[in-house]
Amino acid sequence: MYRHFYFPDRIKYDTPERARLSFEDVRFASADGTLLSGWYIPAVGESRGTVVHMHGNAQNMTAHWAYAEWLPQRGFDLFCFDYRGYGQSQGTPEPEGILDDAIAALDYARSRNAAQKLFVFGQSLGGMLAIAAAGASPERISAVAAEAPAYSYSEWADDQMPELQLSLDDSACASAYVAKLAPVPLLLLHSPQDRVVPYSHSVRLLAEAGEPKRLVTIADGAHNDAMTERHGTRYQDMLVAFFTAA
Repeated sequence: MYRHFYFPDRIKYDTPERARLSFEDVRFASADGTLLSGWYIPAVGESRGTVVHMHGNAQNMTAHWAYAEWLPQRGFDLFCFDYRGYGQSQGTPEPEGILDDAIAALDYARSRNAAQKLFVFGQSLGGMLAIAAAGASPERISAVAAEAPAYSYSEWADDQMPELQLSLDDSACASAYVAKLAPVPLLLLHSPQDRVVPYSHSVRLLAEAGEPKRLVTIADGAHNDAMTERHGTRYQDMLVAFFTAA
């Protein structure tokens, strides 16, 4: 039934070479031994910490990493990775597995430098996973930002596919972990015009999260476009300020 949520492929769309960024192609294991693929992209100049980017649905990290490619230029190491079944990662996506993958990515980033600050930035499906993974494994995480995150699989299905009347397990999504995230700061970004993940998902997450928390409403936005050229650097600057303050 979860085939309605995951649309991975294994096409290579882009690499950090296009942006003239150095990077390391890495492999790391999820909790069940599934081998996952990622890119570790060091900051340009002195590092202010590592940002783990959790990408949205469809395609793979090579199509989504561009939403975060500007972060190394702003002084952050960037770790992008693929969930199981996406890109070069092994396996088949399902809720518990991809949450384990997101937690494994946090563990890998922690293992790179025990003294470095760790931040999480997720978008759409990745926003849901960012909240869930950080809530489940908050060690050394300084802040979490989620753009257009889904509240839960059930809520998402009811909004987008009500005719299917799916019975879903929501134990591996943001709704199950958002209350456990505090005192890690949470920043939500969402547009009321979002037709993929309704704005109401962030409203519910905000209500259930502990302090500190903030919801930024993108009045003229669409789905996952806050960090694109359409908005200039407005939300990029906001994200950097949020991470820096944390």
